[in-house]
Amino acid sequence: MKEALVYLVNSLVDDPGAVKLAASEDGNIVRFKLSVAPSDRGKIIGKEGRVVKSIRTILQLAAAKNNKKVFLDIV
Repeated sequence: MKEALVYLVNSLVDDPGAVKLAASEDGNIVRFKLSVAPSDRGKIIGKEGRVVKSIRTILQLAAAKNNKKVFLDIV
C-alpha cells in the first residue's frame, strides 16, 4: 500500500525528491502523513480536493482487502 502511494504521488509532483511519507499502524488502522514541496501541494490536492479524494479512495480499496482502515493526512 505504501509503495503504491509513493508511486502515485511521485507521478503527480514536479519535485519527487521532496516527497516524504510517514506511516503508522495501530491495530487495523493505518495512518499516512504525506509531505510534499509547497509548489506541489496544489497538484496533490487538486481542484476542490478531487485528486486527494481519488488517492484516498484507492488507498481505502487496497486497505479493505486486508480488513484495515486507512487515513491520509497532507502536512
